[in-house]
Amino acid sequence: MRHIQVTVPIGKRETVLDLLDDEGIDYVVTEESSNREYDAIVTFPVPTNAVEPVLDSLQDAGLDEQSYTVVVDAETVISRKFEQLQDEHATESVEEEQISRQELLTRADELTPTFSVFFAMTLISAIVATVGLMLDSPAVVVGSMVIAPLIGPALSASIGTVVNDREMFMTGLRYQFTGVFGGIVVAAIVAWMFQALFLVPPGAEITQIDEIAERIAPELLLLPVALGAGAAGILSLATGFSIAIVGVMIAAALVPPMAAAGIALAYGLPVAALGSTVLVLINLLGVNLAGLLTLRYMGYRPNSWFEVSTANRQFFKQAAVFVGVILLLSLFLTGVTYSSYQVSEFEGTANEEAEAALAEYDDLSLLELEVVVREEGLPLDSSLDATQQIDSVVIEIGGPPDGYDAELVATLEERIDDHTATDTETQVRFVTVGGADIEGQTATDEDDPSV
Repeated sequence: MRHIQVTVPIGKRETVLDLLDDEGIDYVVTEESSNREYDAIVTFPVPTNAVEPVLDSLQDAGLDEQSYTVVVDAETVISRKFEQLQDEHATESVEEEQISRQELLTRADELTPTFSVFFAMTLISAIVATVGLMLDSPAVVVGSMVIAPLIGPALSASIGTVVNDREMFMTGLRYQFTGVFGGIVVAAIVAWMFQALFLVPPGAEITQIDEIAERIAPELLLLPVALGAGAAGILSLATGFSIAIVGVMIAAALVPPMAAAGIALAYGLPVAALGSTVLVLINLLGVNLAGLLTLRYMGYRPNSWFEVSTANRQFFKQAAVFVGVILLLSLFLTGVTYSSYQVSEFEGTANEEAEAALAEYDDLSLLELEVVVREEGLPLDSSLDATQQIDSVVIEIGGPPDGYDAELVATLEERIDDHTATDTETQVRFVTVGGADIEGQTATDEDDPSV
């Protein structure tokens, strides 16, 4: 519930009081004695979802923006008449908890700090995320999400479109894109400094770090995360739910891949950097699109009917642009997803072939099979065959100390090559098992089986 206080201009008192009487709102009138252009101060409580229609009606009655209107939270209202008013506005939908357009604009503005503060906090979160990714520490990565001030600008752009506030829309987009690309740059600088100062082991494979690997090869299934974050952000802002929790969710869609893109650039992996950057952009646009659609569904519109048609055009234009760019960028994610599917399917087939080849040997067993994919190059080429990106297949076989079998190595190489578009290097490692000391012998395509 809300407690509203308005200053009534001279000559508008009777109109305002008649309007409140018609709405069944109980009010208190205080004489205004400052000798200005105001006649009285009227205060009254209303349910949360009644604030916007009441304020719009008061504005239509002559209370323009030159009058003071203050809306504050009311913890408790003890009044039988107010209970009747609550019953009149009660619904079984989200509208019962929905705040007014005026309060929504104020909250969005409060969540958007000055640009210098926003940019500094975003860069700090990118630095923390970079450290967390390189340490493979989920706790540090989550910490970077908590301090990222991304929710305000992300929601402001959507709100600005729906209520036809062009300045709010442009400010939101400017904050978001500047923060994201600034974060990528600072993450690249930090990762390069870690290399230069030998804070990470020379030759370390960053693609083998789980926290990084899942963000430099993004898949299409990550898109719903951004859409859910945007919708949840608007719902929390419009209904008073914990906005901080949803802010972490929005940051989760943006901060880690932003840092991963910078790390990939620092390590000279342009394709990996491209994958993370595409993921950041898709998530950024997804958050804005979901927020835009959620606001539209909740019924938020401009105050003036003259602005509704303009806002509608802006809504459909922005939604079309967001959808178009997301679909275009999603082609890359689709390629990565399809590539991952093909490699995974090949790995399953290779396991089956290895098991079939070993079925004839009672004393040998398959311990592990790993498919190594080349890091350079796009996940798919014009042939749409991801197996061309497979660098090697490493097969680890357990058995007795004298278990090495050149014929088995040749059989495995032949079976693996049958399922790839090009000749793939197959490494077969024989490992002593059964309680003896571990000894290994490795054979590759280049080895002479007679050795």
